[in-house]
Amino acid sequence: MPPSVVAPLPDELLEEVFLRLPPDEPECLVRASLASKLWLDTLSGPRFGGLYRKFHGAPPMLGFIYCPPIYSSGGYRRDEYDRVPYYEPATKFRARIPDDDWGCWFYEPWDCRHGRVLLVDATALAAEGLAAKFLVWNPLTGSRRELDGPQARDIVESQSLRAAVICAAPRCDHRACEDGPFRVVLVTLDKSDVDCVACAYISLPQMGEGSKPCSGLSLADEWTELSADLDLVGVSARIDFKPQVLIEDALYFVVKNGDSDVPIAILKCDLASNCLSLIDVPPLETGAEGDSETILMATEDGSLGFARLDMLNLHMWSRQMGFDGVLSWTQHRVVNLKELLPIENPKLRLTLVGSVEGSDTIFVTTDLGIYGISLKSRSVKKLWKREIFHYLMPYMSFYTPREMVNPANATH
Repeated sequence: MPPSVVAPLPDELLEEVFLRLPPDEPECLVRASLASKLWLDTLSGPRFGGLYRKFHGAPPMLGFIYCPPIYSSGGYRRDEYDRVPYYEPATKFRARIPDDDWGCWFYEPWDCRHGRVLLVDATALAAEGLAAKFLVWNPLTGSRRELDGPQARDIVESQSLRAAVICAAPRCDHRACEDGPFRVVLVTLDKSDVDCVACAYISLPQMGEGSKPCSGLSLADEWTELSADLDLVGVSARIDFKPQVLIEDALYFVVKNGDSDVPIAILKCDLASNCLSLIDVPPLETGAEGDSETILMATEDGSLGFARLDMLNLHMWSRQMGFDGVLSWTQHRVVNLKELLPIENPKLRLTLVGSVEGSDTIFVTTDLGIYGISLKSRSVKKLWKREIFHYLMPYMSFYTPREMVNPANATH
């Protein structure tokens, strides 16, 4: 008798099986797609991609972008043949780069959000008269978009300058928007003899719109209203280089005393109303200073969070609406990290280097390495060997075989 022919499973059953493959192990989908053309067609189709993202909810962390601590006169020191700018995989996924040359940049990573990475040419920022160049890179497809920032001579008086990249698609759930429209937000602190003025510029490069400045904000006036007891006369303010956080339609940046690295305020950039405002920081104990001990968070419930390390104790605040209808800081948790982390020398200070927006996950540097901690489940995962980073930004995205099949489209 001739061997019986087994009928293939219906597409719906195949999808149900493939949907349950873990998103933080993208190699499973890749191997399945290589088994047959039928499976490849199923996995690389737009229908499966949408179902997969909906089934798993929040995208997984495929890797992270980091900022190293070693500087040179023209930017960061690194191997000139290393063409992937400061990306380290946390899974089997490897970032893709355009087929052409990236150029002779000293890349400095400034932001990573919604499947995109924002890089700045540190050489141009350091050279007077050159236009600062920004690059928005999609590690999933390898596509990129180069943008001209402000002239260096226009920002040379700025006390500090930071930028962010965010999705600009209306009503987007940010599960698969890495190739859609995006916004770049540039925030500066411009210092004069009597004041420090915050300015913000918002651009929609894929929509053909240039920068739209927000109204300037006098920090001297705002500080007086925040705290009459806070003497900030002559303070050299700067925007913290650690990543800002996005909550709904607002970006939040930490403003620090440039001399002592103590957080003194939080700058809010409201993208809906196109205006800036200043928020107080939680009350810090005397001597609670140090750039690496505090960080902003975007919590699971959609509120603004603030974390500070005191030796091995992590103090966490959230900004909540009180019964009087006024937003204020509430300390809601103190976590002893000694109970969670492997620590060889408890006398060495731990440092906070990042967090995951919309979750309770933070990243901490210890004497044994860099760890991601889920404070809710109390689970710990080692991300990197023993090394000091200024900050770490998670690269969150879904990976399906359609990204493997479609060639990278390098856009300039």
